[in-house]
Amino acid sequence: MNLFSRQAVAMTWDFPETAMLEAVVGGFTPAVNFIATCLKKLVGSTRTFALASARQKDACAVDIRASRILSTDPPYYDNIAYADLSDFFYVWLRRSLRPLFPELFSTLAVPKVEELVATPYRHGSAYDADDFFLRGMTDAMRTMANQAHVAFPVTIYYAFKQAEMKGDTGTISTGWESFLDAVISAGFGISGTWPMRTELRSRMVGMHTNALASSVILVCRSRPPESPVASRRQFVDAIKNELPSTLIDLQKAGIAPVDMAQAAIGPGMAVFTRYSRVNHSSGKRMTVGEALAVINEVLDETLEEQEGEFDGDTRWAVVWFKQHHFDEGDFDMANTLATAKNVGVEGLVEAGILRSGGGRVRLLRPEELSEEWDPATDRRLTVWKTTHHLVRVLDGQGEKAAAQLFHRIGGQAETARALAHLLYAVCDRQKRPADARPYNALVRSWPEIARLAREEQGGRRTLL
Repeated sequence: MNLFSRQAVAMTWDFPETAMLEAVVGGFTPAVNFIATCLKKLVGSTRTFALASARQKDACAVDIRASRILSTDPPYYDNIAYADLSDFFYVWLRRSLRPLFPELFSTLAVPKVEELVATPYRHGSAYDADDFFLRGMTDAMRTMANQAHVAFPVTIYYAFKQAEMKGDTGTISTGWESFLDAVISAGFGISGTWPMRTELRSRMVGMHTNALASSVILVCRSRPPESPVASRRQFVDAIKNELPSTLIDLQKAGIAPVDMAQAAIGPGMAVFTRYSRVNHSSGKRMTVGEALAVINEVLDETLEEQEGEFDGDTRWAVVWFKQHHFDEGDFDMANTLATAKNVGVEGLVEAGILRSGGGRVRLLRPEELSEEWDPATDRRLTVWKTTHHLVRVLDGQGEKAAAQLFHRIGGQAETARALAHLLYAVCDRQKRPADARPYNALVRSWPEIARLAREEQGGRRTLL
């Protein structure tokens, strides 16, 4: 029981003593009772069994025309080799269930050759594994595109961090690029994305890390054969016109910064796939990887443009943060930058966001900010300060206390969320996960903080 805390058998150097049969957690008897309770409820739910069935089929060749409303959660590139993990259970299940399901248990171990994952040790190299994944995923997607109901979209769950892999022939992108290339090559157009909060914060991979919080669901329809051809300039102009407003909507919807880059891919690829092809000025076809690069550039530009909504102190702090984070820097550099932003270093110190002395300056970390701070009496209220006080209170006292502060901050609180998105992006690009984590946590908690703040406001009105 609880052996697989992640997709592997953990080798730990602790040996707890426990009553193996009757232990409340991890014992044999509780584990069997849990399974028995589940089976009893399932057997009693005859309606469920009447409406659902499970079949083992090859996704590249299955006939699905009988039920053409499709939603699928495909393999995530090279993330998890499920067939290898299944061997742990298969060898024991085969001993007891082979007489009942001879076809399912006809092999000594789980079949692995056709599993659609990019595992280099099965294919000889990372490039061959990527090629296998791309060809197989394209075939599977083409099967769905050809058989899907014309009136309903196909929804595809995907949650995978884009990565890069260096080899003899250069750098190739993995994961998203290969998957999207397969979807588009199969004849699908992407009409949108639905980011959904599907991952538990308490799961092993998500604890104290910048693990993805959401699954991004691609909403696809078969691409019309009469789709037009576009130039690269037309594509870039369309992305710049349409993507920024969509990103603002995603921020307002509470998409965590760690998920934002993936969530933005959907609207961007919706533009890309409305054309039958996008050509460079040379006539060469734009690749999915090149389209992703444009989408990411516009995402960065949009976040940078939001700086225009910030006050002078905050704009100075953002520029300084990009260069130094919370480390010390030269006073002269800080003063030159302050002059350009029409603020003063002494004013930043008085505002309570900067420490200066000995020719050096540095931004104060959230935990160094004054616990006595009151936004109602602050004569120099800034977005930078409100954001980092929210980070401080959330980290130290939780969402309820952060909501009380949110309520006292008032209208400037919403701008703090935009700053948190921007600072997360800065930390993520510079590979500083420890600095990025608090901003991601703030945005992830934002919907709950806002809800509690509304309740706080409603309660005060009732009392009045």
